[in-house]
Amino acid sequence: MTGKNTICLWYEGTAVEAAQFYARTFPDSAVGAVHRAPGDYPAGQQGDVLVVAFTVVGIPCIGLNGGPQFKHNESFSFQIATDDQAETDRLWNAIVGNGGQASACGWCKDRWGVSWQITPRILTASLAHPDRAASKRAFDAMMTMGKIDIAAIEAALKV
Repeated sequence: MTGKNTICLWYEGTAVEAAQFYARTFPDSAVGAVHRAPGDYPAGQQGDVLVVAFTVVGIPCIGLNGGPQFKHNESFSFQIATDDQAETDRLWNAIVGNGGQASACGWCKDRWGVSWQITPRILTASLAHPDRAASKRAFDAMMTMGKIDIAAIEAALKV
């Protein structure tokens, strides 16, 4: 199927749709093999998609069409490091604009309930800044944001 360690994400019959969205949206992402049920089973029929292999930014994943029993939550998220505001905006807008939901501090959810952190590299660097006062200003600025505004983080560092 995939490598030795693969992230398994549970979907409600929409694993292929989610994998295709991720492949279109994120670099170094692709849809791999689609595995179908070889026979009827209590929750489905022969030929239904059971599992789809896919890659998200180089991370091997499988989407399991497991049904409605389990829902995604914020205890798992993909953190995507971005290099500039254009990339931050593109990814955030793709997720939120495709039926997703905006949250705080760079977090959002896609339409399937999977959480994403769209995190500019400058934000990560600012939180580890050697000037602890500058780091706190950047942190305080981040705490007021949904999508991260790189210019506001940079301004907070310079005050």
